[in-house]
Amino acid sequence: MKNIAVIGAGTMGNGIAHSFAQNGFNVAIVDTKEEVLGNALKTIQLNLERQVKKGLITAEIQSKTIELIQPLTSIEKAVQKADLVVEAVSEAPTLKQAIFQELDKHCPEACILATNTSSISITQIASYTQRPDKVIGMHFMNPVPVMKLVEIIKGYSTSEETYQLVYNYTKALDKIPVVVNDYPGFIANRILMPMINEAIISVFEGVSGVDEIDSIMKLGMAHPMGPLQLADFIGLDTCLSIMKVLYDGFKNSKYAPCPLLVNMVQAGKLGVKSGEGFYSYAKGLKEAEVSQRFR
Repeated sequence: MKNIAVIGAGTMGNGIAHSFAQNGFNVAIVDTKEEVLGNALKTIQLNLERQVKKGLITAEIQSKTIELIQPLTSIEKAVQKADLVVEAVSEAPTLKQAIFQELDKHCPEACILATNTSSISITQIASYTQRPDKVIGMHFMNPVPVMKLVEIIKGYSTSEETYQLVYNYTKALDKIPVVVNDYPGFIANRILMPMINEAIISVFEGVSGVDEIDSIMKLGMAHPMGPLQLADFIGLDTCLSIMKVLYDGFKNSKYAPCPLLVNMVQAGKLGVKSGEGFYSYAKGLKEAEVSQRFR
């Protein structure tokens, strides 16, 4: 079972493709835009070069990793022989519905359909297919090549066989799988996002400034990155989407997104991806560079 398809070539998608290819899997990475695919391959190449310089991998592994990645714009072509598909597009339920319906139509019968969603119900996503037993959450952490955790989320109908296979895939990537059940935000974002939202509320209410809040959390709580820096890195639009999932799922006011977060997203201040969020970023600064700067 060596054939992987990754749907989406953004920050998470290219990191997932990188990790699988570096560990010997054949990877088809799919995006509708050639430009995005080109940028994904450049990012993977830069990250591999960084690993070589640090002595983490050899130049031979770097070369083999790139050889194992095939960029494509067609889902149908990418998944013809896939054993596992990992969807890594934006947190938009309608987009995921369209993708999973297409995957269900074109993937081999035995193929497992995983989603890298950080908050949307696996059971809901599985309902878009005729194989709910083969749908599972495989939530990687960013930056994917560096972070060890993969949050494995079982949907209502996910089979034990599917779970065991995905668990084994995760171990084959030299990562640590941790299983949780399918409730809004799972565990990682059910805990992380309210913390980020509370940091934004603290700015909104004038309790303290952006630098001060991040400094307190880094110096006092030993966080490698302050919550507002992290929000910029994740994308404020993504943070807002996850908070909405939590609020809609639990109907509890403690999950209501801060008005400042809502306003910033509406103003197009999305963090690193737009060049401005709680911090300003030099034009052309890549997310991988920001990650290295903050870590």
